[in-house]
Amino acid sequence: MSGFKTTALHCLLALSILLATLFARDVSATETNAPVAIHFTFDRPPDASMAPLFLAAKDGRFGAERLNVAFNSASGSPEALARVARGDSELALVDINELIRFRDKDDAAPIKAVFVLFNRAPYAIVARKSRGIQLLTDLDRKAVGVADSDLSMRLWPALARQNGIDPSRVKLHKISAAVREPILSAGQVDAVAGFGYLTAVNLRDRGVPDADLVVLRYADYGCEAYGFAVVVNPAFAAAKPDAVKGFVRALMAGITATVREPGRAAEEAASRIDGGDRSLELERLRTVLADNILTDEVRRNGLGGVDLARFDRSIGQIAQDFKFRKLPTAGDIFDDRFLPPVAGRLIN
Repeated sequence: MSGFKTTALHCLLALSILLATLFARDVSATETNAPVAIHFTFDRPPDASMAPLFLAAKDGRFGAERLNVAFNSASGSPEALARVARGDSELALVDINELIRFRDKDDAAPIKAVFVLFNRAPYAIVARKSRGIQLLTDLDRKAVGVADSDLSMRLWPALARQNGIDPSRVKLHKISAAVREPILSAGQVDAVAGFGYLTAVNLRDRGVPDADLVVLRYADYGCEAYGFAVVVNPAFAAAKPDAVKGFVRALMAGITATVREPGRAAEEAASRIDGGDRSLELERLRTVLADNILTDEVRRNGLGGVDLARFDRSIGQIAQDFKFRKLPTAGDIFDDRFLPPVAGRLIN
């Protein structure tokens, strides 16, 4: 009888081990298939330039990559980078030129960009033709309103000298970003610094005639800078490389959808802006696609990457007025390991 009990006990033990193993496998499979949570930070409030990301979320592109993406906003690129450095955000959209300066700090986290959204920086001087300004050189002795947070002015001295302008002969007036367009429309300054796709559209919306506006884009005057880029927390990139690759794929799908359906993309962007206006955001979106995203370089080389020689030259332009402890290279700032092959990044 005792032999029967022993056999039964062994059978029950074996069954328990089998059930425990199967349960552990089920739990492991569930954990493996669970979406990866990503906190994504924008460095400013929503605008139409972010439509590819919003549309990717709307269309379930992130979910298809098994990602659970939550968006939030910071008060500028420095704050967004700080969040990524701390691990509060896994990914962020920031000005890549601010990332270059950030990385030069003694204790800077080794954050890198993994996808460039703006192939050309949006920096511009927006001026009134009625104030005698048609070209960049016409800014001599003119008054330009500059917001404290305007990153474009960090490259202004180098751009001015490159175009034969004495920076000291251009009168820079510090202003609040909130009054950038009002003071130009009121004629209190001759021009303002800002982003071409935002400031010019805002001025037209305020009633300034389009024929009286000129957008002096830095990129048209020799500025080599790239613009907004997706950056990643280094620990997250090391632990979840497939998640970063999936995010990049979803973003590219969002860009493709935005190019095909700009009206729908603008509507989605407007829905995320307090008091958002679809027609106004559509105008911004068309401008940013033409000027900053779908450039000739992107059509040749695909979305998301950089031309290493150009990137190194852009760092050299920053170095004209920023004292690096050690001049970085493109490879120090940009990591292309998460990009698909070029054939998968081409867009028409």
